[in-house]
Amino acid sequence: MKSFSLLVALFSVFFGFSQDHSSANKRIAESEMNSSSNLVNFAVNSNTSNYDIKYHRLEFSINPANYFISGKVTTHYVATQNLNTITFDLTNELTVSSVTRHGNPLSFAQNNNDELVINLGSTQNAMVLDSLSINYSGVPSNGENAFTTYTHAGVSGLYTLSEPYGARDWWPCKQDLNDKVDKVDFYITAPSQYVSVANGIQLGLVNNSNGTKTTHFRHNYPIPAYLIAIAATNYVVFTQQAGTAPNTFPIVNYIYPETQASVQNSLAVTLPIMNLFENLFETYPFSSEKYGHAQCALGGGMEHSTVSFMGGFDRNLIAHELAHQWFGNKITCGTWKDIWLNEGFATYLSGLVVENLDGDSSFSTWKGSLVNNITSQAGGAVYLTDAETENVGRIFSSRLSYNKGAMVAHMLRFKIGDVAFFQGLKNYLADPNLAYGYAITENLKTHLATASGMNLDEFFNDWVFKQGYPTYTITAQNWTAGQVRFLVNQTQSHSSVNFFEMPVPVRVTGAGGQSLDLVLDNTANNQVIFKTVPFAITGVIFNPNNDIISKNSSATLGNDDFVLIEGINLYPNPASNTLNLQLPESISIEKAIFYNSLGQIIMESKSEISWDVSALPTGINYIKIFTDSGTKQMKFVKA
Repeated sequence: MKSFSLLVALFSVFFGFSQDHSSANKRIAESEMNSSSNLVNFAVNSNTSNYDIKYHRLEFSINPANYFISGKVTTHYVATQNLNTITFDLTNELTVSSVTRHGNPLSFAQNNNDELVINLGSTQNAMVLDSLSINYSGVPSNGENAFTTYTHAGVSGLYTLSEPYGARDWWPCKQDLNDKVDKVDFYITAPSQYVSVANGIQLGLVNNSNGTKTTHFRHNYPIPAYLIAIAATNYVVFTQQAGTAPNTFPIVNYIYPETQASVQNSLAVTLPIMNLFENLFETYPFSSEKYGHAQCALGGGMEHSTVSFMGGFDRNLIAHELAHQWFGNKITCGTWKDIWLNEGFATYLSGLVVENLDGDSSFSTWKGSLVNNITSQAGGAVYLTDAETENVGRIFSSRLSYNKGAMVAHMLRFKIGDVAFFQGLKNYLADPNLAYGYAITENLKTHLATASGMNLDEFFNDWVFKQGYPTYTITAQNWTAGQVRFLVNQTQSHSSVNFFEMPVPVRVTGAGGQSLDLVLDNTANNQVIFKTVPFAITGVIFNPNNDIISKNSSATLGNDDFVLIEGINLYPNPASNTLNLQLPESISIEKAIFYNSLGQIIMESKSEISWDVSALPTGINYIKIFTDSGTKQMKFVKA
């Protein structure tokens, strides 16, 4: 779920977006945060772990003018062990009036742990499919803002928003991240003047002859409790067509009459965004039903499966919520510790919209804005600790779960290359063990490692599981004709990481306007790296396209004297055992450093002018001579 200011959205231009991308993402995160109390005392409910939900029939009676709900929830489930009781998550502020099984009443109790505990009357054996129905009503808990009534233009409206822990506040459910419901039917009864919305496709509408009507929606894809949602107000319906045959589908938009013209104009961008995501990844995951938007009083938006609830229609918000249909809805984070699999990738996909619709310069600005926010504090990991999952503000940290998660995704792309990155994500989304189910960070790492053929353990340890970022100091020197020597050093902002292993991008420039982008494979501190450059460099720029996370890094030209000192020679060259130095009488040697062809130091000496090179690697090597009159780099061949 993400947030963006409604006021900003209504005044944005057709393809407009905020240049302060980190602030936009902060508003997105705050929208999600507002769905829950800032600090919740919630852990995985072990009392709901002994059954697997297969189906819900959700019958809700609502009136947007009244903060009240009554309903009947029929649940089909399979016991995973022998059961005498079954537990549902439900706030004790709602009252259960009856529970039946096969038409027979069951005894039950509601406790102070927001649980409904039902006595089954007899033992239900493991692996047996059964069902029961719960009738309840009352004023939903408003502690997590999961059930909201409001007005717009003098008309009442209602919407729900349950991420992460709010579903129990308005219906009896199982809301842990371990069990998706295979299929859901919604029957929403509301006063006739309102249009009702839910996940899935609308199958029917019945006028009840009593001033109400009942709308039937069905969602045939697995869905977690926090993505189940309903809304109602005096919507008008605006439908777009999307997809590529044979996978075409409607985009059904439920919007306020008073803003219909402006919202329809803003919604036009949904189609190119949908096309982009389908081209980059795969067909929209719920193409047999619909995609759509339902306008409501959110500060931002929420990515409910098949219908995102929207407080505004800025392009960034539209892209973010649509991206979640792949990353978050088709594949859902398996724990709240892995929330970056939802939020980091949805944020990054909104950046891909900037890259593909606005160009590289705008994309660089987008990344730079995120990096500035990420590095505004020294610590913080993408992956959460167990304790942090009880803090909703930490789960939906815009700096870490959204911005750092997005930049880590981009750095993975930068490290392994576009082909492997996008193929790895396609494989991840298509994995039958993950698709329409749950994933953890290790699942993503495995797919990207397989696609790239790289070991990504060190990258994930540094950038996902641990904290902070590096600061680089890079010195570039013209060495020999056509070669530049780079000395790369880094410090770390947080003690959890002693070295960030990452390819480092630099741009070198020449006096004639030449420019060349290079990538330094930085694997150790104080590392010397040689690069072939077809011109003498006069400038060097660190991270020119904002491709990696760092702060206060610098890249400068070295100050060494590179005048070629006449009269300094090596002999014999090639050399098998002994290499000698010829020096003019007026010059004294201070030290010599030997490098192999990769730029690695292989030997050092002080004032010697003759060296035993028998143990050096065969082939081309280099020696840098430091004298009281300057320095000189020379090449020799070890025979």
